[in-house]
Amino acid sequence: MRNLSYLTLALIAAPAFAEPAKDADDGGDIVVTARKLDEARDQIQPSLGASEYKITRAQLDLQPGGPDRSLRQVLLQAPGVTQDADGDGEIHVRNEHGNLQYRLNGVIVPESISGFGQAFDARVANSVELVTGTLPAQYGYRTAGVVTLTTRTDAFDLDGDIGVYGGSRGTFQPSATLRDSIGNLNFFLSGSYLRNDLGVENPMPTRNAIHDRTEQFRGFGYASLILSDSARLSAFGGAAVGKFQIPNVIGEPGQYTLNGVSTYDSTKLDQNQREWTYYGVTALQIAADPFNLQIAPFIRYSRTHFTPDPNGGDLILAGSADNSRLSSLAAGIQADGSYKLSNAHTLRAGLFFQNERTRNTIVSRVFAVDANGAQASDQPLSLTTVGGRSGQLYGVYLQDEWKPAEGLTINYGARFDVVRAYAREQQLSPRLNLVYQTGGTTFHAGYARTFTPPPQELIAAADFARFAGTTRAPEILTGDPVRSEREHYFDAGVQQKLGFFTLGIDGYYKLKRNLLDDGQFGASLVQSPFNYAKGYAWGVEFRADYTRGPLSLYANVARGQEKGKNIVSSQYFFGRDELDYIRNHYIFTDHSQKWTVSAGGSVSIKDGIGTLTPAVDILYGSGLRRDDPAGVVPNGGVLPSYITANLGVGQSFGDGEKAFTLRVDVVNLFDKSYLLRDGSGVGVGAPQYAARRGFFVGLRKSF
Repeated sequence: MRNLSYLTLALIAAPAFAEPAKDADDGGDIVVTARKLDEARDQIQPSLGASEYKITRAQLDLQPGGPDRSLRQVLLQAPGVTQDADGDGEIHVRNEHGNLQYRLNGVIVPESISGFGQAFDARVANSVELVTGTLPAQYGYRTAGVVTLTTRTDAFDLDGDIGVYGGSRGTFQPSATLRDSIGNLNFFLSGSYLRNDLGVENPMPTRNAIHDRTEQFRGFGYASLILSDSARLSAFGGAAVGKFQIPNVIGEPGQYTLNGVSTYDSTKLDQNQREWTYYGVTALQIAADPFNLQIAPFIRYSRTHFTPDPNGGDLILAGSADNSRLSSLAAGIQADGSYKLSNAHTLRAGLFFQNERTRNTIVSRVFAVDANGAQASDQPLSLTTVGGRSGQLYGVYLQDEWKPAEGLTINYGARFDVVRAYAREQQLSPRLNLVYQTGGTTFHAGYARTFTPPPQELIAAADFARFAGTTRAPEILTGDPVRSEREHYFDAGVQQKLGFFTLGIDGYYKLKRNLLDDGQFGASLVQSPFNYAKGYAWGVEFRADYTRGPLSLYANVARGQEKGKNIVSSQYFFGRDELDYIRNHYIFTDHSQKWTVSAGGSVSIKDGIGTLTPAVDILYGSGLRRDDPAGVVPNGGVLPSYITANLGVGQSFGDGEKAFTLRVDVVNLFDKSYLLRDGSGVGVGAPQYAARRGFFVGLRKSF
């Protein structure tokens, strides 16, 4: 952490070497300076050769749900993004499980412990961009996709908005934003609260879930101080706090006896999960053409706490009950810079360091069993597992953007990463991307070697031998350590602009070693990682966009799959027959979906009292994996396909920044009941159905 001390000194000294800032009244110059600094920051970390899908603030406000829509729902509009049922934040990009990186203004925000809540509100962003494909060398660790959120950084006038959104399933969501400037200091604040009765997907096809209340709070703050024409100091941070009831099912039979009681009403089960995430980043940016630099220390604390039914329902229904606490404190520094050698060459380099301390405490209540596996006593045993680990990530990269001819850009480089935690590994990862643009046609192709360490905060110290002779004993008592995933990634595509149309096609192939996957094992609903020795994935994505005046339309179609073979870590999570089959056969990963389609559109209509904005979006999925109905092939079956539509209509009263807006949204317009998970499959915990039709109304006043 010595680097952080050096950075603190640099921040204190920054005004000394900076040129005097413009007068506070000179708002125009401040805006120009801020935009120049934004452009310089973009030059440090361009996504050369990667596939980009960007959604602007105006598009976010028009879609069904408007600014109250979750970030997960926003990202489902992008090509190759598949929805899942592992909580509000779970999506799959190009059939990967997790492996997403989040950045705010170019700075990595360390991932929180996986759960049901999301750390970010889409309303804090001026734009949301998903970057996939063969990423340039500045992107490491989580490489299935990079979600980049940008905040506004020009001079703010005093304004903001306040609103409330609510409707079906007890939904109540007030929110507010505020932004202003004081001289060269700009700031933005956002806060929201959400309460509803569908915090986790319903395990039954009923319209309303049983015991599924959630309460969530998210806050965000951003401040930017322009030190001079070539320097800016900014800071942002936020908090996400959530409480989730775990939904129940009807008629689950008792399997065990607790203190002479062998029946329990499964609808009265009272399991809960609480989640806390706090993060903060400070960034010093220097833009002294031809040199650009951004240095950013960061910190993040995340914690989850799962509590079983206090009346012993878990013990009677399942034979075990876990009270689990997981926490993670991560801090580090990220530095990125660029230097323009000539019109043909721009060098970029950077480094990343993170230290993470994780702790876990699991108190398990179980029953003793006899040699035949039958319950031997109705008095539970209590076993406590305590673990902790400090781990580090180190990374450096160097690359060159070369423009050998008009319209042609070649970006080549490499990064070197080291992980020292549960895994002690390293890798040199070359990257190469080519982009050729002529007229309205853009062609790109690339190769990337990637290195993905397992998420340290999800790996608990496993000592299942101590559970021998109890209802918690697994069939396999030992397991190999989780390893880092290593991948060869190939990608190529072409995009064509035809008047108001943009058409694109992109294809990719991934060859993996130690393919990382996550699954839900046991009562606690935090995901746990494991590896397949080998894996591969491929896919093709088609994209079409049309924008003309007030009308905007989009459609995306993706075809893909991912397979893995031979589970080589955390074997205690699986049965012997399952391991034996997967050892010799490639199987689909549980999150692999054959076809995914997203489409939608909106139109803005001036109607005399303001602007009317009807919008619709449609989502189709061919179905995630489930076990073979014949019971032979793990993940050998497919869930039924589904198609759902959301409709929204917004009406502003008055135009401009002080308008009052009323919106009405219908989610799952045709009330389709469909399974996202059926409870079977490798690492799948419980059946979960998508939400039924819901009606929502929102009111928002800008000032």
